[in-house]
Amino acid sequence: MSAAAPAPHIPVLLDEVIAGLAIQSGETHVDGTFGAGGYTRAILDKGAARVYAFDRDPDAIQEGETLAASSGGRLTLVPERFSRMRQALAARNVDEVDGVTLDIGVSSMQLDRAERGFSFQSDGPLDMRMAREGESAADFLNHAPEEDIADVIYRYGEETKSRRIARAIVSARPIERTAQLAEVVRKALGWHAGMKKDPATRTFQAIRIHLNEELQELEGGLEAAEQVLKPGGRLAVVTFHSLEDRVVKRFLKERSGDLPSGSRHLPERRDLGPSPSFEAVAKPVRAGEAEVKSNPRARSATLRVARRTNAAPWGQSSEGIPG
Repeated sequence: MSAAAPAPHIPVLLDEVIAGLAIQSGETHVDGTFGAGGYTRAILDKGAARVYAFDRDPDAIQEGETLAASSGGRLTLVPERFSRMRQALAARNVDEVDGVTLDIGVSSMQLDRAERGFSFQSDGPLDMRMAREGESAADFLNHAPEEDIADVIYRYGEETKSRRIARAIVSARPIERTAQLAEVVRKALGWHAGMKKDPATRTFQAIRIHLNEELQELEGGLEAAEQVLKPGGRLAVVTFHSLEDRVVKRFLKERSGDLPSGSRHLPERRDLGPSPSFEAVAKPVRAGEAEVKSNPRARSATLRVARRTNAAPWGQSSEGIPG
């Protein structure tokens, strides 16, 4: 059966993700970042018997109900962070799965809606909360100390002029709208029309990552995937900037036992640590020219795919599933 109507957004590197997952009929998969449902549809169409789709954004879950209803019981929507997939699956009597897919960062659906406050392309309230709860971007920028704002912009935006931007933000308080914040950053950095890249991009990225704890969530999600994937199961992760990709690359290098081989002064360290829990399936994949032309968001995307070995998860507790 067809899984559903066409997705409103085409997921980045869709064909490459599906090929990397090597889906077989009857398998159970996790889509950790459901969004508009593009990967989930493709996984169902490839013959997966069950897909558990996670998203902490209540809008994504609500809008996915139509797809779930048309899936013949094969799709279960889970309104939860993907870092908690182990606990959420256990609550649904699922111990292991054949594949986990993660598309990291903000979704096109969130970016395209001005009222969500993720983008300065259209003016909207300065929000940026994926789960629609907790501290908003406006709350953070209007109340945090200047030093904290500068640290966030530097750490998560890799912005070398973070202190200048933070100073300008504090001077312009209160800031309530995305267009207002973008203008403050541009003015602080001397931007003018015609420059190649809008300097507000890094600041918006940094604030969003900080508010939603995205890098911590990614680390937790990778560990959760290690726990729920059965031997031979596959992990496919799409990242969109160097901070995310570094986390994934480091995790997979560590978990695959890709340790320093030593030197003439130091012995090899292959005998240290737990047995490798993952093995690389292929080299990292980037979007081709045709995809980038049709979907500019794909320009910075990187896909990494790994296969689960039969080794125990690193740091696994013998006391069962944590709460």
